[in-house]
Amino acid sequence: MTTPSLFEPTTVGAWRLSNRAVMAPLTRNRAPGQLPTADMALYYAQRAHPQDGAGLIISEATPISPQGHGYADTPGLHNEAQVAAWRPVTDAVHARGGHIVTQLWHVGRISHVDLQPAGQPPVAPSAIAAKAKTYLIKPEGGGFFDVSPPRALALDELPGIVNDYRQASRRARDAGFDGVEIHAANGYLLDQFLRSGSNQRTDTYGGSIENRARLLLEVMAAVVDEIGGDRVGVRLSPVTAANDASDAHPQPLFEHVVRQLAPLGLAYVHVIEGQTGGARDFQQGDIPFDYAALRTIYRAAGGQGAWMVNNGYSADLAQQALDSGADLVAFGRGFIANPDLTRRLREGLPLNELQRATLYGGGAQGYTDYPLAV
Repeated sequence: MTTPSLFEPTTVGAWRLSNRAVMAPLTRNRAPGQLPTADMALYYAQRAHPQDGAGLIISEATPISPQGHGYADTPGLHNEAQVAAWRPVTDAVHARGGHIVTQLWHVGRISHVDLQPAGQPPVAPSAIAAKAKTYLIKPEGGGFFDVSPPRALALDELPGIVNDYRQASRRARDAGFDGVEIHAANGYLLDQFLRSGSNQRTDTYGGSIENRARLLLEVMAAVVDEIGGDRVGVRLSPVTAANDASDAHPQPLFEHVVRQLAPLGLAYVHVIEGQTGGARDFQQGDIPFDYAALRTIYRAAGGQGAWMVNNGYSADLAQQALDSGADLVAFGRGFIANPDLTRRLREGLPLNELQRATLYGGGAQGYTDYPLAV
């Protein structure tokens, strides 16, 4: 048997993708007024070339409600103006033969009163402040500031959160997205409910693993019911410490999660290995996390979705992952600096240097002006 190549076409859920390289979701803070822009349409279209770009693009994280925002100038999907503003972006990607899904986001406690409706505190599973920062744009310019202390969500508020995800998934389809990815990683709201370090509730959404996973699974069921499982993915980060995320026993927690996800008929499961943007061998708890066991458990439970891996992948590492049973490989900052990253990996061409100073906020510089390979 031959093993899959990163550069060959594949079917994932409802989509026939031109290759197995995925553009990971990347917050860029370039949506003033929470509305997508013409520059965003160009940015994504540049990376949608069927052979040279990403087989699948996952949009920057996109809040599902005004309460879900936690960073300045992020584009939402909670009103009709945003739906209309996203349409030129998805049209531009499709015009190049690409596929794009939106990553649906609620930041939970990783926010600031300046960004919340009526200056209210951010919300969280429990009233525990995160040791984390967020990006704000002040009159003197953009920068990182401590997040605000949150309040705990009341039990009767949680159905509304689930419905916000449902409505945002419907708006995503109205905006022309091919599907959605539920962001349940990196210490944001759904991940906050999953982890014992941020969830100290004593009701049916706290305590046991089953209870802490309840909100994520309710959200996933609602979104699958709304647009179909073959257009839905989910992002998990079992051991990342991003945004003060922690759990002493991540292996049984995430094994339970993938067992429950398996029957939903998802398009894919997107797993960040190690510390987000950091060490791939980072661990929480007493033993290293077993990602191969996680995939095996998902498959044994009947999960047919593509298995997407992420974090610091090179072309060689990507091929090793595909040889070992992964189906898709996500690349983040590589796609920021290289619109034609897939071609560069395929042909062994040098990569553009990432301009770190322009990652967050700003205009075209460090956004749409990275050159293609000659």
